[in-house]
Amino acid sequence: MRVLLPFLALYRRHTFLILLGIVLAIVTLLASIGLLALSGWFLAASSLAGLAGLYTFNYMLPAAGVRGAAIFRTAGRYAERVVSHDATFRVLSHLRVFTFRKILPLSPGGIARFRQAELLNRLVADVDTLDHLYLRVISPMVSAAVVIVVVTFGLSWLDVPLALTLGGILLLLLLAVPPIFYRAGKPIGEELTLLRSQYRTDLTAWLQGQAELVVFGALDGFRNKLSATEQRWQSRQWQQASLGGIAQALMILASGLTVTLLMWLAAAGIGGDTQPGALIALFAFAALASFEAMMPVAAAFQHLGQVIASATRVKQIIDQQPEVTFPASGPASQPGAELQLSKVSFTYPDQPLPVLNNVTLNIAAGEHIALLGRTGCGKSTLLQLLTRAWNADSGQILLNDQPLASYDEATLRAMTTVVSQRVHIFSSTLRENLRIAAPAASDEDLNLALQQVGLDKLLENEGLNAWLGEGGRQLSGGEQRRLGIARALLHQAPLLLLDEPTEGLDAETEQQILALLRQHCRGKTLILVTHRLYGLEHFDRICVMDGGSIVEQGSHAALMRQPGRYAQFRQRISNVSL
Repeated sequence: MRVLLPFLALYRRHTFLILLGIVLAIVTLLASIGLLALSGWFLAASSLAGLAGLYTFNYMLPAAGVRGAAIFRTAGRYAERVVSHDATFRVLSHLRVFTFRKILPLSPGGIARFRQAELLNRLVADVDTLDHLYLRVISPMVSAAVVIVVVTFGLSWLDVPLALTLGGILLLLLLAVPPIFYRAGKPIGEELTLLRSQYRTDLTAWLQGQAELVVFGALDGFRNKLSATEQRWQSRQWQQASLGGIAQALMILASGLTVTLLMWLAAAGIGGDTQPGALIALFAFAALASFEAMMPVAAAFQHLGQVIASATRVKQIIDQQPEVTFPASGPASQPGAELQLSKVSFTYPDQPLPVLNNVTLNIAAGEHIALLGRTGCGKSTLLQLLTRAWNADSGQILLNDQPLASYDEATLRAMTTVVSQRVHIFSSTLRENLRIAAPAASDEDLNLALQQVGLDKLLENEGLNAWLGEGGRQLSGGEQRRLGIARALLHQAPLLLLDEPTEGLDAETEQQILALLRQHCRGKTLILVTHRLYGLEHFDRICVMDGGSIVEQGSHAALMRQPGRYAQFRQRISNVSL
């Protein structure tokens, strides 16, 4: 239960709407009880009055009461639904924003432990389930408790023992039934939450991996696994529905037994009157109507297990502490970028070996550096440290003689342009995909950037309004890479970090892109990660990395004069070409 406390605290922002919804629910229930009790008494009394009652029985006042109660019930139910749903949607909106704000500062490492579909499921489905806390638990329980008190107090004016009997039975059910069905429904709700998450995660993987599953003949096996999860999910849903049916049946049985008991007790007299007449009908119908408030109570705690399971899953996200934090303010942005790395080491969490080991590197403002090495030697990780996706375990990184960690996030992002190995294409227009790098860029600037990277053909049909779709499915890998480079051209920053920017491009396009980057980066600091040797002779310095360290560095000419790694790489390429 304690896991719900942080979410209950969020409800305070919407206290007025929540309380108003509960008050309207209580008014609606009391109007419904009053309508049925008064109608039952009115019909019974009219019947007993007979023809003589035409002159002695007041038909108008009870009829007005019935009409008034009906109007109150109808209007109250409508208002209660409007207010309750408005409060629920506001609470859900607040919960989503609150949860997303907790996710946003997390580094890639904090998010990487969750699969994308799993993270989305927690952010959407599990947060949505938390609305049960108000609609199915808090509101029904509070409303039922207040109704029991009011009905018992009201009927006590007619007969205290009968009123206390009805109130005692209702109170006993209110206190005993929810814990029973909570215990019965908790394991079902917990497994339902896990099965829902597993099914949606597997379904997303199945949809995204269709091509690979078909090629390797694994489609049927994966589909069978998905079907097995779906069957277990449906089985648990059936169990939960059956439990709900049992709860309703128990309440109906209790209602019938309670009415029978009250009628038997009332037959001996009500309020000292041994001939109560129509008052017996009033007590009977009041008891029947009172159970309308009790019907949601049994099912309320039945769903509490699912709510707690969802709250636990959401709390696992919001309790994550950011690995990287930024100060509120820091050094101002400058037109140049000078970097100094001193004995920088880094190890990924839960990994036994360091990725970077005592890396020392000084880069002057405007210098062009190429990081060369085999896959897994730490090149990309070094760039991630420079963007503060991670913090170094030891050592120091300075940007313009200031600790990198002292820069606020907005300034650091403004001074840095990054082209990562995987360029993400948003499900939006070509214009919006480019403007994330330069929101103020004009259409002419966007067109020029596309022409420079050889993507002018994308402008042929709908131009910048062309819809790229989710993940840029209609673009090839090379086109996606060039779109990332176009973003880099638009984002005017003094420091450019490019991770394999020409991967997947043909030789001619690669030459054009490298020439374009050299021209664009004049006066800017450039760090290019690559494992390809083409065009490196144009860089001011080449740093060869191996095993998380820089094993040699120098210009192309200087490194070729040494019998080192770079010269060996070149020699191998020459032998292969021959």
